[in-house]
Amino acid sequence: MTQTSAPPIDAPAKSPLGPVALTTLLFGAFLPMLSFFIINVALPAIGTDLHATPGELQLVVGSYGIANATLLVVGGRLGDGFGRKRLFLIGLVGFTVMSLLCAIAPSIGVLLAARVLQGAAAAAMTPQVLASISSLLAGEHRARAMAMFGVAGGAAAALGQILGGVLVEADVFGLGWRAVFLVNVPVGIVALAAALKLLPETRAAQAHRVDLAGAGLLALTLVLLLLPLTEGRPLGWPLWTWLSLAAVVPAVGLLGLHQHRAEKADRAPLIPPTVLRLKAMRIGLLLAMAFFTTFGGFMFVFALATQGEAGMSPLEGGLSLLPMAVGFLITSIYGPRLQARYGAGLIVRGWLIQAVGYAVLAAVGLALWPDVTPWTLALPMLIAGFGSGLVMVPLMGVVVGQVPPAQAGLGSGILLTSQQTCLALGAATVGTAYLSLSGTSWGQGGSLAAVALAITAISLLMTPVTRQLR
Repeated sequence: MTQTSAPPIDAPAKSPLGPVALTTLLFGAFLPMLSFFIINVALPAIGTDLHATPGELQLVVGSYGIANATLLVVGGRLGDGFGRKRLFLIGLVGFTVMSLLCAIAPSIGVLLAARVLQGAAAAAMTPQVLASISSLLAGEHRARAMAMFGVAGGAAAALGQILGGVLVEADVFGLGWRAVFLVNVPVGIVALAAALKLLPETRAAQAHRVDLAGAGLLALTLVLLLLPLTEGRPLGWPLWTWLSLAAVVPAVGLLGLHQHRAEKADRAPLIPPTVLRLKAMRIGLLLAMAFFTTFGGFMFVFALATQGEAGMSPLEGGLSLLPMAVGFLITSIYGPRLQARYGAGLIVRGWLIQAVGYAVLAAVGLALWPDVTPWTLALPMLIAGFGSGLVMVPLMGVVVGQVPPAQAGLGSGILLTSQQTCLALGAATVGTAYLSLSGTSWGQGGSLAAVALAITAISLLMTPVTRQLR
């Protein structure tokens, strides 16, 4: 019996994505991002219940991001070769099962192991979203779907901590923080049933080998960097943390050498140097690093500060982010239209508006701390959320749109990898800086204001960089 092959990447007309199928596919972007941010508001409760240290709580965030970042491009390559629907389904099943394991974890060690596997499963799922959109849609439909991909990620980031606060506060069936993981299970089951029925199968016209050595070197580099940054402060910076940080430099060198040799030998490297040499990609990576590192770090420290000295409940802490979610919602409605009109200029405006929002947040925090409430934080969070949405929603579409079509898939994968890497890096670096300052005379309020002002400065610095995009 002959086996019918799936349509190649250059046959979009044969397998169109209807609205319901596209929505199902976008769950592959929404659920992994939701799982990254929903955990922040539950960290204090996890720490109390599982007797976790602040460093271990940072790893609850960072371990997921490291696993996800390391395997994203691998997941994309596997989807190209074995079928994107197949990898999407495998990733969705794994993500749902690992969410259940996280929910029933009896110790912090089990939770961390499950988070690593959850991040790996997400890495099998997310790349298939962009690849399927590129394969099955064209023209205006593709541009709209790419914008919706950005909206899905932004909405998940903003709504994640709100939903987390509601679930922890409601303490449904006495589950407490475990509900933030358990909520993925029914959603995953519904998405799985819809994907099985609605998603068409596609493969790349030419599949490439998976660069496992490159993935291993990338994982080693991230662990050498993030583990000491996460664990160094609570452990008093022992010798191994400094040795680990020093080893990052030769690890990066080995990774770069391997990628150069693999590309020269036409072995499909994980991060092709020729793609990195493209001006749009270099600028895009710099913008992604600045945005996602600061955004991931802020979300982490905001949850700790509001439920710390500010004395907010998980619900109040989550509701403090509601205005930011509203800002993202506004950009999701008008962002694609504004992007078509302003292009990269929209991102410039986003940086400036974001800078204003974080500056006002720092002023409000310093003036009122610790007597801040969701109401007193509403205006700066709305402004910051609106500006952040104008940066985040169009970023990938604008950058990838300036990359030659033959390299667009690789460009998307590299940007997704940088996104997840920097979200984990933000929790480690910004979180460590905040925890170090909060134990001094700065206190939690002064430390949160310092983080907000640092983001303000970085946002202003990124405006001239963004103007170099067309």
